[in-house]
Amino acid sequence: MPLTTTRISPDWPCQVKTPGSYDWERSATKWLRGLVPARYGTYPALIRHPVLLARHAQIQVQQEIRVVRTALQTARVELPRLGLSESAIEHTIKLYAAELLQLQHIARSVRAVTEALVERNAQR
Repeated sequence: MPLTTTRISPDWPCQVKTPGSYDWERSATKWLRGLVPARYGTYPALIRHPVLLARHAQIQVQQEIRVVRTALQTARVELPRLGLSESAIEHTIKLYAAELLQLQHIARSVRAVTEALVERNAQR
């Protein structure tokens, strides 16, 4: 099949080739490996089964979202105790808010890739 750069949805990661194109599963695996701790890239089950890697990436990103939400929700109470200035606190809150939006986008992208991998497995 020819290579293509067309995305299948707005959430499809640009680093992952379009499903059905040459080597798309390899590009999906490479992208997903970047979302999990490095040691997970050495586990044979995750290497052989990209859909398992995708599942773990979903869990990983959801945990990161929880962490950032907690940091955001507690920043105004906990950061002054650390001796941070008001401007540093405001900057940190903005950072957490931006990170939360980014992680939510990544979560949608992981779901899109996971769905494509599951569909591919069903066709085999």
